[in-house]
Parts: sequence; C-alpha cells; structure tokens
Amino acid sequence: MNFTLEVLTDELTRTFLLSLGAFLLAMFLTPIYTFMAYRFKFWKKQRTESTTGEQLKVFTKLHANKFKRNIPTMAGVVFVLAITVVTFFFNLERSQTWLPLAALVGGALVGLLDDIINVRGSGKGVAGLRSQLKFLMITVIGLGLGWFFYDRLDVTAVHIPFYGDLALGWLIVPLFAFAVVAAGNAVNISDGLDGLAGGLAAIAFGGFGVIALLQGNVMIAGFCFTVVGALLSYLWFNIYPARFFMGDVGSFALGTSLGVVAMLTDTLLLLPVIGFVFVIEAGSSLIQIFSKKVFKRKVFISAPIHHHLEAIGWPETKVTMRFWVIAAVMSFLGVMLAIAGGHI
Repeated sequence: MNFTLEVLTDELTRTFLLSLGAFLLAMFLTPIYTFMAYRFKFWKKQRTESTTGEQLKVFTKLHANKFKRNIPTMAGVVFVLAITVVTFFFNLERSQTWLPLAALVGGALVGLLDDIINVRGSGKGVAGLRSQLKFLMITVIGLGLGWFFYDRLDVTAVHIPFYGDLALGWLIVPLFAFAVVAAGNAVNISDGLDGLAGGLAAIAFGGFGVIALLQGNVMIAGFCFTVVGALLSYLWFNIYPARFFMGDVGSFALGTSLGVVAMLTDTLLLLPVIGFVFVIEAGSSLIQIFSKKVFKRKVFISAPIHHHLEAIGWPETKVTMRFWVIAAVMSFLGVMLAIAGGHI
C-alpha cells in the first residue's frame, strides 16, 4: 500500500510540474507574442459571409463593438509552443505522447495558414481558407496519424462501454481520422466568444487527464495537464474582454490533439460526453446549414448556438460561463462512465 501511494504521489507530482511548467512558459511567452502581434498588426478580421454564402447580418450586429477595436489573433501559437516545448523535452514517449503532439503541431500549422490569410487578406467574405480545404488538410493529418496508430502501435480494436472490445482491424485508421477531424472542427466552431473554447478545452483535457491517470497512462495524463496549464495562462488574458484571440492555430491544434487523446485512452465513445458542449456547438451549425440548404430557412437566429443565445438576449459572459458549467458536469460524468464502463 505504501509503495502504491508513493508511486501515485510521484505520478501526481510529475503531472503537476508539467502543468505548472507549461503555465509559466506560456506566461513568459505571452508578452513576446503581444509585442509581435501589435508590432506587425495581427488584427482579427471579421467574417462577413457564412459557409453557405449568406451575409452574416446577425453576427455582425452582435459583435460590431468588438471589431471596432483591433484585437490580435494567432495567440494560440503561445500555448502550442509551450505545450510542444514541455512535451518534447520532459514528456516525450513513442506510444503515449508522439501522436497527440504531432496532432497538436499538425492542426496548428493548418490553422496558422488560415490565420495568416485572414490577417493579410482583404477581410471580405470568409476571411481565410475555404472550409473544404481546411477539412481536407485535417483529414490528411488524421489518416496519417491513424496509420501510425494502427501500424506502429498495433491498435486494432475500440472499447465499447459496458460491452468490451470491438475488433476493427484496419478500419481503425478511418475511425481515428474521423475522431481527429470531428474534434478539430468542433473546437474550431466553438471558438466564437471570449474565453469559450479555451475554457471548454481545458475542462475536456482535464477530464481525459484524470482518466489517463486512473488507467496508468501517466505520460498521456501529463500531456493533458500540460495543455490545461498552458490554457490557464491563455485564459488569464482571453476572458472577457479578450486581449487577443487564439485563432485557428489554437482551435485546430486543441481539437485534433483532443481527438487523438480520446483514441489513445480508448475512450472514443466518451468523447461526445466529455466534449458535450463541442458536440452541441458543431451540431447546431450542421443543423443550420442543412436546414438552409434543404428547407431554405434557419433553425437558429445565428449559428453556432452560442450566437443564437446572444441574439435572444444572453450576455456573452453568461453564455460562456454557463457553457463552462455544463462542460464541467459532463466531464465529471465522462470520468464516472469511464470507471463504470470498463475503461479503467
């Protein structure tokens, strides 16, 4: 018993130090980013067209005051760099942290390209890469990482809660890619209010970090809490009123790595639970697009749903904090389901 407690204490201490290190490094890097952002004018340009081509009249009205001032974007490079440095030097391991780190960097590069186009472009229309191209690039990353998962880590099955393992063989590769693409896009869609996506991601990674610790996957847990530490630094500056935005470089990095962590902990079917708010956000956008294309009418005043709630009178801070509360409850539920469903 004493040995078990000693090992657990060592694991928790190591995980805490990784998280603290990422937090401190991100805090150190933030003034450097801020200087560069204002020096080179990394101003976020407002979208004026939806995915389906209509003018974003409601969105423009809701956020008119915010875009009257210049707010830098691409702040996600700060926490991506902090997570990468801490993981590479202190928590790198082939079977546990190679894949989430590769997903983080790969998603960040796709998002960075989109952000650069946004910053340097005219600001008209979608103000960045076309969604189809971003989807394709993230899919390629997902398939590449999925192949490594299948061929190098020799994973061929997925765990079904309260049932057991389901053998998939090579089909695990497209399933892996689906998890990466779905999570990447869901986090990206949720990044629309000050502090929203950062807070939701910190809560989700915290939930998966607890699951990884209970499984004995100490380095995966270390990665998850490294992300949490870096995001706490980001949230210090991003909560309302935001000093800067994470940009696609941050949201795609977080989403793709979150999908990988779900696969590595064999808790893919718990991802919609722990990431419940992400699912609602992405689902509301899909419903809106489908309804406009098929029925020529909108279901929501503005999508995703956080903009709909703003449109009916909820203050931005209320939407954000209530979504954080929902996310925390669902993350706790996800951990409980992981224990009860045989994932631990």
